[in-house]
Amino acid sequence: MSRFTYSNHRNHWNDSDVEAHWDRVAGIYVAENNKVKAAHDQRFHESMLHLGASQANNVLNITSRDGEAEAFIRKHNQNCRIIHAEISAGLMAEAARLRPGISQVKLQTYSSLPFSDGEFDRILSLETLEHVADPLAFLHELHRVSTAGARLVLSCPPATSEVPYQIYTRLFGGHGEGPHRFPASEEVKIMFEKSGWKLLLHKGTVLIPVGPALIREFGERLINAFQGSILAELGIRQFFVCEKY
Repeated sequence: MSRFTYSNHRNHWNDSDVEAHWDRVAGIYVAENNKVKAAHDQRFHESMLHLGASQANNVLNITSRDGEAEAFIRKHNQNCRIIHAEISAGLMAEAARLRPGISQVKLQTYSSLPFSDGEFDRILSLETLEHVADPLAFLHELHRVSTAGARLVLSCPPATSEVPYQIYTRLFGGHGEGPHRFPASEEVKIMFEKSGWKLLLHKGTVLIPVGPALIREFGERLINAFQGSILAELGIRQFFVCEKY
């Protein structure tokens, strides 16, 4: 039995605290990500391998930050409906400035989403779960708003990333993560089971996030060769691909 079986998985902050953080850093968000552009954009390249965007009708990108996922999805599907859902009004303003015309929806809380039952057949959730005050309720809501057989692609840093994150932040600054708890992959899988998502794939990525391209590429070859091992858990971005039961 997992140590997370009887957990409620809740965190000690509110979703409004997360909103306040991203509002504070909205003005520097893009510039700071551009300093580590390769590692930042890896989330989009990897997710497009699993989302099945070319067959999508209705895509939910949650949370959308500056709306950067729009262009990656459109490369595969020009005609699908894409809704970018974001809790930070500041980041929504940045997205509207950078990408006029994208469809955005403001979130008040991750525990109650402003969408109809069975509305989306594809859900993209990149680096969001670790910020949510009630992550299990969030996954239940994603399940509710998705169609039967819908595909969910979710990424988040694992618990092993907390120390490297703290070191990086002290040395280089950045936009910070605000309220967060990087979950163990085991806990994420338990939450999927509890919320009705069937796990199809779990993959650790980004073993070496910074440095020369050859070093970073070597890190990806190494982590790919040892998926399912402790080494894979050291990748700072864990991907989970799920299907709705």
